[in-house]
Amino acid sequence: MSATVTTIDARLADRLSEEFHRCFVGFDARPDLFARDALFDLLPPFWRFQFIGAGEAFTGQLRSIAQGPVEVEVVRTLPTTTGFVTEHVESQHTANGLVTARRLHLCEVRDERICAVTTYCNGGWDEQLRVRHAAEAPMVRP
Repeated sequence: MSATVTTIDARLADRLSEEFHRCFVGFDARPDLFARDALFDLLPPFWRFQFIGAGEAFTGQLRSIAQGPVEVEVVRTLPTTTGFVTEHVESQHTANGLVTARRLHLCEVRDERICAVTTYCNGGWDEQLRVRHAAEAPMVRP
């Protein structure tokens, strides 16, 4: 006999993912998106840091690293047994040109609020790095 694995409701995962991604563009979160004691575990290239709170420190961090208008393309969101995993590509329109970053977020959900976020980021890629990457490591899939 195989065990049945239950994921959270896909509509809830999609709604929370959509609201989560708005944080990257508007640098603000609706008051009940995150649990008051949410854990944020952020892993940019070559570093790691954490904080706990209802999202103010998270959105403040996003605001502090923005160098210009930000756009986010959600690549996918997948419900899990305890929340969802979502992936996005961020584009920042800076004074020095377009900078892109690809991120993967593991979000845990409790009582329809995000209670933990673990984020992995490949860092900001400028035009020179994107051109080099395309020449040296062409992608099979986007």
